[in-house]
Amino acid sequence: MRSRWTILGALFVARAAFAFQFGSVGAVAPQLSQGLGASLADIGILIGIYFAPGVLLALPGGTIGRRYGDKATVLAGLLAMLAGELLMTTSASWSMQIAGRLIAGTGGILLSVLMTKMVADWFTGREIATAMAIFVNSWPVGIAISLMLLPWIGARFGLHLVNLAVAGWILIGFGLMAFVYRAPEAALSVEGERGSLTSETVYAVIAASSIWCLYNIGLSMIFSFGPSMLVERGWSMAAAGSTISIVLWLAALSVPFGGFLADQTKRGEAIIVAGCIAFALLTVLLSRSGPVLPIVIAVGAVCGLPAGAIMTLPGRVLERKTRAIGMGVFYTAFYAGSPIGSAIGGKLSTSIGSAGAALDFGAVMLLVCPAILWFFRRIVAGQIRLAVPSI
Repeated sequence: MRSRWTILGALFVARAAFAFQFGSVGAVAPQLSQGLGASLADIGILIGIYFAPGVLLALPGGTIGRRYGDKATVLAGLLAMLAGELLMTTSASWSMQIAGRLIAGTGGILLSVLMTKMVADWFTGREIATAMAIFVNSWPVGIAISLMLLPWIGARFGLHLVNLAVAGWILIGFGLMAFVYRAPEAALSVEGERGSLTSETVYAVIAASSIWCLYNIGLSMIFSFGPSMLVERGWSMAAAGSTISIVLWLAALSVPFGGFLADQTKRGEAIIVAGCIAFALLTVLLSRSGPVLPIVIAVGAVCGLPAGAIMTLPGRVLERKTRAIGMGVFYTAFYAGSPIGSAIGGKLSTSIGSAGAALDFGAVMLLVCPAILWFFRRIVAGQIRLAVPSI
């Protein structure tokens, strides 16, 4: 019988394929710009549009999984990711690139919505925090590998091999999910009356989602436009990608450490504020600094600290019976904002003439997070007052 840790390993590799595919455009952005005749603004659209299907799919994603089964739905999502990637390698036309990213993103969104539930099914009541920390780290690990490996493949073998490398990882994830993953024998099903969200709860969830969205935009500006910025400074594409990937490798350590710190100190909001401000300042420094490596290491050590605390925010306003629909709202708002952020970063880089402008934009987004957190706290405080009966 396969252990739950073996199951977690299969989920980790499959979700890392999602991250690997998302990061593939930013990893070879300079070469892709030349091959497609695309500007940095175009590259920003191509990066961000991957998340666009989430606006429509995040809310009903859980329902789709319940109807057809989590495993079957995830396998269908992986096939969509594979189809989108193969479509991108068949033609260099811009319309095919957009279509491929949309199809692939549709599959990736299904993975994103359902796999967190699949981890919870296996680990609820036993090592759930550890399992979630490992699972969440599949995202920075997948992107870090894309930054290290894909520029090297692109420089030596061309963009077609880049697409095939991404397709290969997706196939590995498909095989693991098809032949290794199985649902737990005693999977819990939520019964009872379906809860409804109050307007205050919806506002709070959207505020929490906005923080998560802006934080991720700040992070994505690093790995999406950081390599292009270093190439502008005379670095080779492979060296630029490998150097920026250090941020993601260190984030794989700082994300669980930040969550542990928030749990131990009970000061999650302080960690969000301090982490976002420090991350923003280091991002600005990276876009202007001569000695790149020390700043990259510092960014990686700091950037993951707020993540765990941010993801605890929805749980403060959602009850068990409203959690499914509430997280659907959370991810819908997140995926609505993510493509816009990448597009703006690319547009600013084109207008100003430097990929460093995207990093500066990301820093501004990070600095907005504490302000939205203040708004979130006001909503929660209002709910608490409303919950106290009048005398």
